[in-house]
Amino acid sequence: MTSNAPLSWPDLPAKQQPTWPDRQALNDATQSLSVLPPLVFAGECDILRQRLAEAARGEAFVLMGGDCAETFAAATADNIRDRIKTILQMAAVLTYGASTPVVKVGRIAGQFAKPRSKDTETRGETTLPAYRGDLVNDFAFTLEARNPNPERLLQAYHTSSATLNLVRAFTQGGFADLRFVHEWNRGFIANSANARYERMAGDIDKAMRFMAACGVDFEEMRRVDVWASHEALVLDYERPLTRIDSRTGSRYATSGHFVWIGERTRDLDGAHIDYISRVTNPVGIKVGPSADPAEIVELARRVDPDRIPGRLTLITRMGADTIHAALPPIVKGVSDAGLEVTWVCDPMHGNTFESSTGYKTRRFEDIVEEVRGFFEVHHALGTIPGGIHVELTGNDVTECLGGAMHVEDRDLELRYETLCDPRLNHQQSLELAFVVAEMLQSR
Repeated sequence: MTSNAPLSWPDLPAKQQPTWPDRQALNDATQSLSVLPPLVFAGECDILRQRLAEAARGEAFVLMGGDCAETFAAATADNIRDRIKTILQMAAVLTYGASTPVVKVGRIAGQFAKPRSKDTETRGETTLPAYRGDLVNDFAFTLEARNPNPERLLQAYHTSSATLNLVRAFTQGGFADLRFVHEWNRGFIANSANARYERMAGDIDKAMRFMAACGVDFEEMRRVDVWASHEALVLDYERPLTRIDSRTGSRYATSGHFVWIGERTRDLDGAHIDYISRVTNPVGIKVGPSADPAEIVELARRVDPDRIPGRLTLITRMGADTIHAALPPIVKGVSDAGLEVTWVCDPMHGNTFESSTGYKTRRFEDIVEEVRGFFEVHHALGTIPGGIHVELTGNDVTECLGGAMHVEDRDLELRYETLCDPRLNHQQSLELAFVVAEMLQSR
């Protein structure tokens, strides 16, 4: 149970916030949010924190994956199912590679807002507010669509609630049965383009038959936990959904099990860092190549002063070309300060560029190289590479170049569907899982 008592927050600078044109409408929306039931519960967040602590010690591996920016229109049963299916398939392969449990965290049921480099967008002679995600406004390039609308805060809540209900049904109702997941992965290997992974798939098949012969109760493998996470960007959404747990008296963000702060909003004295320092959930901070190691140490101390295992995850996003130079001083600084964090690699955001055909894209091979560099840096320093954080979809889009299916520049226009950043498609996501599993086996 949680308390709906109003919480107060200090008046601190907050970047990347919408300029709401109707303050009364905003007050009405946040008041409505403040009395709605929590989307997640304190006990669930505590369990996830324990799982992340295991990953920090090398006793588990984290897979964070999902949409760059969810949309209300795409929150259909089929799309949610295919995203969960992709995460489950990846997790099965990574579990075999790591020989440890995989903590499955979706960018789902809340990832409706995105930071923008500019407050406005200009097309021709028309300038309108930038699209900040369905939580704030609509992608259509009209003044009515682009004006921030506080009613969308409530729509985001209800869409997240429906998504979580479906995720729980899929993951607890037999859809996640390991036997089904393994059969799906057999289909992936059947494609000649993925033949190089046939040996690993065969080894997994032998392990499955061995477990069956030993009388393993597969009924216990029909259910899994997939945790919900998103960037805690729009504070007018996060704060009303922050509640006091009646058992402990602690604050929890009930908008998701895990929330993170991005590169653009992690100011030491800003409102976003203050916010995550006040909630008890496991939380993350994105860290780019220009980060000052001393600042990251101070951020870690501010957010996790009691050094609670699993409390803080540092999600590094360096770029394949810079990770070997940029990551070591940050990892070493945190390690030398005696701070225990979970290290997770985001190999997506540091590898984005514009293709020759004008599309924002990423190369699959660069994504792989950043993950490889992440492992190499941690191995050299004697620290634990705890997981990966990937933007992906369960659909067969053409947004990222390369991979065994050889998506090329001219293919991008075929199914380029993202409204923000390019995502790995279903096949590329599974291929990445097999490649990372090979890295894990060689640790």
